[in-house]
Amino acid sequence: MSRLSYHPKAFLTLKRNVPRGLANRTKVIMALEKKPSNAKEISEKTGMSYASVLHHLRLLENEHIVARKGGRPYIWELTGAGQQSLMEVWLHPANIL
Repeated sequence: MSRLSYHPKAFLTLKRNVPRGLANRTKVIMALEKKPSNAKEISEKTGMSYASVLHHLRLLENEHIVARKGGRPYIWELTGAGQQSLMEVWLHPANIL
């Protein structure tokens, strides 16, 4: 996976961004973009281990990129915070002439 194929929200400010972590966070974020889910569902969708999914969800939660809601099993969802893709910025109504 090249640098350009990582999701912009996968880059963390409080941790070192290594390629494997970026790739795994990209998978988690892309799964959550489709539908808010619990860690088990994300694990099944991405093919990652449950422990790895939970680890990356907690890293993303610390950076306010995802949030959990409800009781156990928590449903995780994107918060809207974090870096935006250039396409999101470009297509924003304020940027259209």
